[in-house]
Amino acid sequence: MKEKTADMKTIDKILYRMKREGPVTAKVLAEEFNLTTMGVRQHLQGLEEDGLVDYQDIKAKVGRPTRHWNLTSKAHRRFADRHGELIIQMLDSVEDIFGANGLHQVVERRESQTFEQYQNALADCSDVKEKLERLTTLREQEGYMAQLHQEGDDFILVENHCPICHAAARCPSLCKSELNIFQLLLGNEFRIERNEHIIAGERRCAYRIQKS
Repeated sequence: MKEKTADMKTIDKILYRMKREGPVTAKVLAEEFNLTTMGVRQHLQGLEEDGLVDYQDIKAKVGRPTRHWNLTSKAHRRFADRHGELIIQMLDSVEDIFGANGLHQVVERRESQTFEQYQNALADCSDVKEKLERLTTLREQEGYMAQLHQEGDDFILVENHCPICHAAARCPSLCKSELNIFQLLLGNEFRIERNEHIIAGERRCAYRIQKS
């Protein structure tokens, strides 16, 4: 029984790692989790049988192709907000009772409150890098699996998970609202583009921030 529990923890670690970092080889997983490559492959085979992972063989410069494992859409749904359906029902009810304009006002109100919360949290930041680092921390705490990278003068804010994914699929203006909040926080001096989008079927949301 203990061995099964340990296996389940390893499986969860593998899934979480793929969710946060994307496709990965069995060798890399073995090194990161201090396991044998054979043991990792057994876990991956079990996950494949459950429909949670699949793979792509990528041709290498030398030798055999390298097998990269990634999450399936079924696995991504395991990370979805457990209250997603309830939120969708609430959005439907708001629209039924107050109409499309009422739903729009709810989204605007959420945007205003979130912006105010973030603005207060970033008030003492001295430059854009510090602001983005603080924003990344806030988003991480809210369940977005957020990361910040720098490419030259540009910054890339990555969100590997969207805890409001179901709601955003039902009400796309929520995604537009998120982008509006980021833009308001940084001001017109910077331009923000969403280059990857979970709602569009991609693995993550990625925002490029660059000077205007």
